[in-house]
Amino acid sequence: MICLDNYILCQTQRAEKPFYLSSIRMNIYSIEELCYFLVNNLYLADGEVFNENLAVWLEQELMLPRLAKTLRPKFGKFADIQDLIYPVLKEINYLTYDEMKQLNAAIQTYHSETPSMRARRKGDMLAANGILVSAIQVYQELLARIKKAEPGKDLPESDFMLVPVLYHNLGCAFARLFQMEKAAECFYEAYRWTGKGSDLTTYLLAYRSIKTPLEYQSRIAELGCEEEVKNSIQQKIEGFRRKPEPQVYTRDIDEILTKLTEEYHRSTAS
Repeated sequence: MICLDNYILCQTQRAEKPFYLSSIRMNIYSIEELCYFLVNNLYLADGEVFNENLAVWLEQELMLPRLAKTLRPKFGKFADIQDLIYPVLKEINYLTYDEMKQLNAAIQTYHSETPSMRARRKGDMLAANGILVSAIQVYQELLARIKKAEPGKDLPESDFMLVPVLYHNLGCAFARLFQMEKAAECFYEAYRWTGKGSDLTTYLLAYRSIKTPLEYQSRIAELGCEEEVKNSIQQKIEGFRRKPEPQVYTRDIDEILTKLTEEYHRSTAS
C-alpha cells in the first residue's frame, strides 16, 4: 500500500460491500486494509476473522477466488496463525523484507505463549481499540477458567500470575464504562492477589469516587493503610485537580455529543 499525503492507492479493487470485522466493529473495504489489520492486531486474527464470510467476501467483492480457495481448508481452531495470515499478505506482497522479519518474530512470540496469555493479549487489544464490552468478556472468561484450574495440572503455573493483571485490566475497562462499583471490586481483587501498595492505591481511588468521605476514611482505617499509600492517593488527587479544564464552546457541543455517542456504541458493541 502506497500512501501519498492522506490518500491511499490500493493495488486491488475496493469492495462495494465491506467485510465487517466484528472483533473491533470495523468495516474493511480492501485487501490492503485487511493486511494492515492482521499485521497490527495479531491476537485478534482468529475465527471471528477467518471464516466462510471472509472467503465469500474475497470471492465476490475483491474478485480473489484463488485466495479464498487457499484459505478455506485452513479455517478452524487448529489452524496455525501463519497459515492464515501469510497467504493474505503475499497476495499483494504487502510487507517489505524487514517488515516480514518483524512479523515472523512476533509470530514466534505468539507461539511461545500459553493460550491464556494469548487470550489476555486479545482482551488488551480489544480494550485498546475501545471495544470494552468484548474485552470484559474475554477477561472474565479467562479469569473463570484460571480460577477453576489446578496449578501445574490443568494450566501452567505462569498462567496464575496473570490473575492480578486481568483483574486490574478488567477494572480499567469497567471504569472506562463508568461502572465504578465493578471497577473498584476488580481493583480490590488485584490488590488481594499482590498486596502491592500501587494496587491498593488504585482500589482506594476508585472506592473514594463512589463512597462518602466518611465511608472512605472508614475503609482506609479498616485496611490499615500506611502513610505512604495515603500520601500517594492525596498526591494523585491534587494532581488531577491541578489539571486545567478544557474550554468547550457552544459550537462544539454537537460535535462532542456525536463523538461521545459513537464511542459509546463502539465500546458497548450496540
